[in-house]
Amino acid sequence: MKLVTFVNNYATHIGALVTRGGEERVIDFNQADPSLPKDMIAFLAGGKAAQSTAQKAIDKAADSLPLSAVKLLAPIPRPGKIICIGLNYSDHAAKTGQPIPTIPIVFSKYTNTVIATGENIVLPRVTNQVDYEAELGFVIGKTARYITAANALDYVAGYLPVNDVSARDYQNRTSQWMMGKTFDTFAPMGPALVTSDEIADAGNLKINLTINGETLQNSNTNKLIFGISQLVENLSEVMTLEPGDVISTGTPPGVGVARNPKRFMKAGDVVNITIEGLGTLSNPVVAE
Repeated sequence: MKLVTFVNNYATHIGALVTRGGEERVIDFNQADPSLPKDMIAFLAGGKAAQSTAQKAIDKAADSLPLSAVKLLAPIPRPGKIICIGLNYSDHAAKTGQPIPTIPIVFSKYTNTVIATGENIVLPRVTNQVDYEAELGFVIGKTARYITAANALDYVAGYLPVNDVSARDYQNRTSQWMMGKTFDTFAPMGPALVTSDEIADAGNLKINLTINGETLQNSNTNKLIFGISQLVENLSEVMTLEPGDVISTGTPPGVGVARNPKRFMKAGDVVNITIEGLGTLSNPVVAE
């Protein structure tokens, strides 16, 4: 399933993105089956039972909405946690000349950063060094603590594209990256949360970023240093992971700060991140 959160008639709903008659359409879960939860985190917490009920509702649904008739929100508009991994692609580490990490580099974002596909990345007036970072995100589906890598994928609900937008000057002011990572609108994600059963191997997906049609990042998740299973194991040693938590796995080479000359985002840009099987996250860039 491609799970979405959306606004229709001034109310927020959850549902599934489907293709019918060659057109992308949205099935409203609460219309298809009122017994289903009304928000995405509660739906994910319902586990396989909720997904099974939703699939039956999708299969039987006679009514659907044109995608153009609704406003997509981020699939999880307010995640409990947004955990990000730094320097996690072997080709990115090689390009930057930095040593391969032996343990994951972890930082966080907050819910003020979350926006949906189609929404504006806002360039703060206090910086002119706002960079793009195409990333594979995964979402926790059930409570996880002290999970081994061997069992980790059982705790992953699904996957989605994420843009780890970064103000490089603020990021590098101190040894902690948080201030450069947490400006408003700095975590676009979506368009949908694609459930794990639809992705045969999240460790082997093409990942691509373009700005105004120009390819700036082009790699594959098979170059991740710490894969999804290892990240779940490492993170759950420290904290309880909960349904709806988003983990963003790091970016491949090609970021603007590492280019010569540097290429930061500017007003008028359109940034597209496409990950194989997950769709395209597209965001215009505007000045504050």
